[in-house]
Amino acid sequence: MTMLLLALLVGVIAGLRAFTAPAIASWAAALGLLNLDGSWLAFLGYRFTPYVFTVLALGEFVTDQLPSTPSRKVPMQFAPRLLSGALSGAAIGIPSGQLVGGLVAGVVGAVIGTLGGAEVRGRLAASFGKDRSAALIEDAVAVLGGALILGAL
Repeated sequence: MTMLLLALLVGVIAGLRAFTAPAIASWAAALGLLNLDGSWLAFLGYRFTPYVFTVLALGEFVTDQLPSTPSRKVPMQFAPRLLSGALSGAAIGIPSGQLVGGLVAGVVGAVIGTLGGAEVRGRLAASFGKDRSAALIEDAVAVLGGALILGAL
């Protein structure tokens, strides 16, 4: 049950920042917190994979600040968040034999994170009078939430 909750939470992170969730799963695998050996997600634990996902996540933090970045709720932005949640949730579920459960929990979490994150960020931006402060808070929630998930693994 704990693994499914963690898969759901990593999905929420995917809904906030699509590349942060696989970066979390990849670091967990590389650090030996998730045993993905012999699975189709073993690549997450390869030597350079965590660094690649970390660079992609950092790039996403920058591009999210751009005014030209489309809403996360459009299909072009929503679909990668669902895939990221599925991949990351599955990675968390695999060691406990809950691949499908982890995958589904990751997708559900990604929907929650995408829609809920957009709503919260919109309200924060309205109260601050600008979006950048709200985006930075969302970045911090994604990073700190990811650190807490790593710690729980």
